[in-house]
Amino acid sequence: MSSDVDLQPVLSELKDGVLWITLNRPQRLNAVSKPLYDRLCELLDEAERSAEVRVVVLTGAGRAFCVGADMKAHGEGTRTAFERREYLRGEQEVCRRLFELSRPVVAAVNGYALGAGAEMALAADFLLMKADAQWGLPETGIGAFIGGGVSWLLPARVGLGKARELVMLGERLDGRQALAMGLAHRCLDAADTADFQQQVQAFALQLASKAPLSMALAKQHLNRAAQRGFEDALVAELEGMMFCSTTRDWQEGVDAFAEKRQPVFTGQ
Repeated sequence: MSSDVDLQPVLSELKDGVLWITLNRPQRLNAVSKPLYDRLCELLDEAERSAEVRVVVLTGAGRAFCVGADMKAHGEGTRTAFERREYLRGEQEVCRRLFELSRPVVAAVNGYALGAGAEMALAADFLLMKADAQWGLPETGIGAFIGGGVSWLLPARVGLGKARELVMLGERLDGRQALAMGLAHRCLDAADTADFQQQVQAFALQLASKAPLSMALAKQHLNRAAQRGFEDALVAELEGMMFCSTTRDWQEGVDAFAEKRQPVFTGQ
């Protein structure tokens, strides 16, 4: 029987333009389930449509970000082949939405981020880790396989050689090791959960203060960099620059600079 917590496998809260999405199965270290994936997709779709959401932060309740597969549920072996495929497809859909969302996405890794948890964190634009958090891909040690676009995303982040080590050996990295390797963007020394969340929120607010349309274009173009040549990038950037110069936010940026004040962007 599902616990009360499982009735809300994912929580959300909007704080000053930053949408906090919290995986909420702490009794299972936020192990993934189909309802969790489904709710994540719903929330990310809602974020895409909301003018109020400037940044998305993904984190986990309790002492883990997400430990990946719920091995207890797997052990019961009650899923049909179709149900297994739909469950696995859920992660692919979540990671696709994280990667393609027009808003910046911050993965706030507060504890264990393993398997699908590590993969969701990698699909975010920014990976912030507590110093004592752990990130790892254990799939080869349990006869499973990586998902969430890791075979494309990880070499782009850390290089093919390091990606081979992380995928094939399944070794875990703490926050400092992940930062040194270029996997994480920040390693945060936090006294407790509240301190960690405050530091993450401060980082997210920096992103939220930028022009939304400019940020969306920047994310889109950077994500496509590996698929373009230099000349293609120049052409695409010219279109982006022309588009931004027609927006109210561009005029607000110009006016704010002239008036020596902080700009207030509206996404128009």
